[in-house]
Amino acid sequence: MQHEQIYFKNREVAAFRLLDILPIDSMKLEEWTVLATSYGGVPIAKIISQKLGGNFDLMLSSKIMAENNEDCEIAIVTETEEVVIHEELAKSFEISLDFIFEKSKEVYEKQLLRTIKLYRKNKKISNLENKNVLLVDEGLNTGLTMMACIKTAINLGAKSVSVATPILPSATVPTIESIADDLYFVKKLDHFVFIDFYYDKLENIDFEDIKKF
Repeated sequence: MQHEQIYFKNREVAAFRLLDILPIDSMKLEEWTVLATSYGGVPIAKIISQKLGGNFDLMLSSKIMAENNEDCEIAIVTETEEVVIHEELAKSFEISLDFIFEKSKEVYEKQLLRTIKLYRKNKKISNLENKNVLLVDEGLNTGLTMMACIKTAINLGAKSVSVATPILPSATVPTIESIADDLYFVKKLDHFVFIDFYYDKLENIDFEDIKKF
């Protein structure tokens, strides 16, 4: 049963499956900045950026977890301090907005700033002013990180913001489509388990791996 659910052998295969979906020829008529929205999205975004002949970068972010449940992601803070909240979860856990913003500030200052310093030596993310931006990830679970990255790209002055991901839950599609200019995906599923479930081999990628890219 599990074997039937596997759609991608690895990230490289997923990247080339995405390239089959993307309108590469028409996209090449303009310049693009391709941004990975997670460490796992970096190998895929790198392949796509090379095919597009575009600039490549990684948009850094951190998860904010519920106070009493370290597996429950209630918000995302990006490297520009944009915060996107999973409002339904926050309400169901009765978590105040004050707590979330306070926690976001703490995570930003203690974790994210350190990562920014290590990754790009305190430099800001690529200039996105009037640029076409393609945000890429290995898959979406809740879509919260992607939404935060879309918001960040828009606020950094991007001319257009599109999203490309191999796999995502059907329920996430309308939300992403409502805030992005275009959404490209290989597979959407009504009963989504988690990203790893749909890859035969999804090796963990950490910060040291990212530096090699």
